[in-house]
Amino acid sequence: MGDDEAVTAVRRWHEAAAGTVLLDGFHALKHALRFGAEVRIAVTSDKAAALALADDLAGDLTAVIEERLVEVSAKTLRDLVPRVHPTGVAALAVRRDRRGNLDELAGPSRSAPVVVLDNPRNLGNVGAVVRLAAGFGVAGVVTTGDIDPWHPNAVRSGAGLHFATAVERLTSDDLPPGPLYALDAEGEDIRSVVIPDDALLAFGSERHGISPEVRKRATRLVALPMRPQVSSYNLATSVAMALFHWGGPVQAPPAQPR
Repeated sequence: MGDDEAVTAVRRWHEAAAGTVLLDGFHALKHALRFGAEVRIAVTSDKAAALALADDLAGDLTAVIEERLVEVSAKTLRDLVPRVHPTGVAALAVRRDRRGNLDELAGPSRSAPVVVLDNPRNLGNVGAVVRLAAGFGVAGVVTTGDIDPWHPNAVRSGAGLHFATAVERLTSDDLPPGPLYALDAEGEDIRSVVIPDDALLAFGSERHGISPEVRKRATRLVALPMRPQVSSYNLATSVAMALFHWGGPVQAPPAQPR
């Protein structure tokens, strides 16, 4: 690639930085593109390797990725991002619209639960929960407290799947409507409970559990089965277990062969 193109790419990167989130790695770029993100600039230190990865893992996007990716030197890439992803790919995308997210979370046609993370403390866990939410097809992930669920570390661990579901930070007073099922060790065994599709599933931090405010609002306290003397599960593990119990959205039956 020519020096002029590299210089232009660096200038575009800095111009695009305001109001965007970092997509760290090939998989984050892949997911963001699949779910309609506005990607302003994408760079790589090895375009041939990135396109080979696209052919192998995202054939539906190979042509788009080839058009979007601009190759820069390894040194330039190191200057642009805090740490270079092993795939040598990075991009900047516009954060999902907050108003649209809130409409999805509170809309009357919502047909899947919302995961509520009550004052989470670990950004990696937040991103892992976003990946679970996207995979199960829930309506979204809401966090309370001072952590931004769109923090670069959360987006990194979410592998770009923040664009596949509604992710927002709200106060405990502004949670979306719906019956609130709070995970708590004193609750009834979740295996005996049917989780409705319009539920809010609330999870506290591993150390402190759910807050008094969320507990007060809870429609029902439910507990995950756990061996005595084991104190807690990892947050993302707890969310996975609860969503697996919910079961996911009803899938359309496969088309019958003609």
